[in-house]
Amino acid sequence: MQIIAFLAISLWVLQFRSPEVWAEPVFPAPHRPVAQVISAEYSDEKTRDLHQEAERVMDLLGIKPGARVADIGAGRGYYTVRLLARLGPGATIYATDVKVDHLKELQARLKSKGIGDVKLVLGSPNDPNLPQAAIDVAILAHVYHEIENPYEFMYRLHRSLALDARVGILDLDRPTESHGTPPKLLRCELGALGYREALFRYLKPADGYLMVFVPPDELRPVESIRACSN
Repeated sequence: MQIIAFLAISLWVLQFRSPEVWAEPVFPAPHRPVAQVISAEYSDEKTRDLHQEAERVMDLLGIKPGARVADIGAGRGYYTVRLLARLGPGATIYATDVKVDHLKELQARLKSKGIGDVKLVLGSPNDPNLPQAAIDVAILAHVYHEIENPYEFMYRLHRSLALDARVGILDLDRPTESHGTPPKLLRCELGALGYREALFRYLKPADGYLMVFVPPDELRPVESIRACSN
């Protein structure tokens, strides 16, 4: 129901857009391959829990009760359900995905567990579609390399980040076409928008890395953004 309502509102807003007022900026395309979305989950949850992935990531991001968190590219909800356990009753959690089927599957999972507090959001390939200034921590777990245009996506995410927000990106240290993102490339692409790296940590054994960014107070003009070489 939330997904349908969101789509209806979006379509209603589009009817009233003026071409002069709503002219869309042109973002540079990434100079590297974009991986295809091939699964709703990165790995099986039992293995990830055995490595204590979610607990380590939430600790490093300083996630505590009261934080408003977005699980971007939530898939089947590995982080969503563990965020609920960490944040407790009354938690504010947004779970986004670009695939309606993934959100339906997550909705069914949450319903089976008697969970009704998570806000499910249908994002677009270049916009997470989250409310303004509503997020203290955004988590993008093994999804960044699948974002169609990371410059546009992270630019549009900025408006949803609250004061002192943090953005945690998990990925594997390998080429984007192999479903990973080299850390140097990630630093460059986020840096092109003015995001500042606050933490880098490899998550061993063989779980990739976590890089935490602090968003800029103000975004740079779109025309000043330069795409990074792969």
